[in-house]
Amino acid sequence: MASNRLEAAFKLLGIDGASVVHRVMKTRADVLGTEFAGSPTITVDGLDLFPSTPTEELTCRVYSTPLGLQGAPTVEQLAAAFTARGLRKR
Repeated sequence: MASNRLEAAFKLLGIDGASVVHRVMKTRADVLGTEFAGSPTITVDGLDLFPSTPTEELTCRVYSTPLGLQGAPTVEQLAAAFTARGLRKR
């Protein structure tokens, strides 16, 4: 769900060829020392697009959206967060 929404947000903003790195957290050791706040945590340059309290546990994350709690931000929320971070078509 999050990957599809990321792709749609990039398309909405006219961003082609964005580099997306998926990091799979399988153990608690993978999480330690990161800014992981539950899956999915979406970051740009190491900063969470939707700041939350980091956790040291493997956990799911929910996002508040106009349609209620969901497992990923909406395409529009992602696009707005990218724009706020200065990501736009080059």
